[in-house]
Amino acid sequence: MECAIGIDLGGTSIKYALVDVNGNCLLKGQLPSMASLSADAVLGQLEKAVIVVKEEAGKQGYNLKGIGVGTPGIVDETNRIVLGGAENIAGWNNIDIATFLENRFSLPVVVGNDANLMGLGETKYGAGRGCTHVVFITVGTGIGGAVIIDGKLFTGYANRGTELGHTPLIANGERCACGAIGCLEHYASTSALVRAFMKRASVEGINFDENVDGRLIVRLYQERNPLAVDCMNGHFYYLGRGIAGFINVFSPQRVVIGGGLSESGPFYLEGVKRVVDENVIKDCACNTEIVIAKLGNWAGVIGAAALVL
Repeated sequence: MECAIGIDLGGTSIKYALVDVNGNCLLKGQLPSMASLSADAVLGQLEKAVIVVKEEAGKQGYNLKGIGVGTPGIVDETNRIVLGGAENIAGWNNIDIATFLENRFSLPVVVGNDANLMGLGETKYGAGRGCTHVVFITVGTGIGGAVIIDGKLFTGYANRGTELGHTPLIANGERCACGAIGCLEHYASTSALVRAFMKRASVEGINFDENVDGRLIVRLYQERNPLAVDCMNGHFYYLGRGIAGFINVFSPQRVVIGGGLSESGPFYLEGVKRVVDENVIKDCACNTEIVIAKLGNWAGVIGAAALVL
């Protein structure tokens, strides 16, 4: 059976799997990424992940076709180098992951942006399956995205595009972590939701005995807490307007929304759709369905393997 190693590098952990041509994870696991230490420490952890999967593939007699790696940041796919833009990984600039792994394992290596590979995984094996035109959005600490056109990843010239989270949304707005003003990520990410909630709670003199995160805000929203309702509606507004813009530009068959918040219940999709419907050009959206991602935290791993397979 033909298989590939899929790896999804994050600021906290490295997820890895042995993936077959049908998108099934025959073996999967994770280990700390050591992202706060150094680039060399991260490369060492990537090497460990490959060793685990390669040994298992050998035991089972699988035909290992190569290694796919998803990484934060901007990737020069021609030279297979991570140029930068991964603020959560120390020293992750001008890193040649592909050559490093090929020299150690004598297997072909492909490297791509993590959000792009999540979108590819969802398109081939998840919520976008059967479609050729998909926009994928993942909502978490930041906002990542991917665009699939004619069944292929669209990444712009020299792979410098599709930073969907950094679409300018608010003129004269607040400064985003990327340095620009009013980005979608700064207003519609889970971090933005928590930040808005905490700011309002402080002004209103409201304290909480537990850690304030997306899960707490969702629970309070479902309990009809006025503060949580207002903040979630604000989240729907910003995210919905961003998605409406993507539909107007790309007119995809599906918009796939991933990330922890998207899994919180039907109300989430309904809230986003309501805002999209109010802001989208109807003729652009007539063939578009908005759905929740299916592959969860393993979309990036499966998409990385799909690059090989």
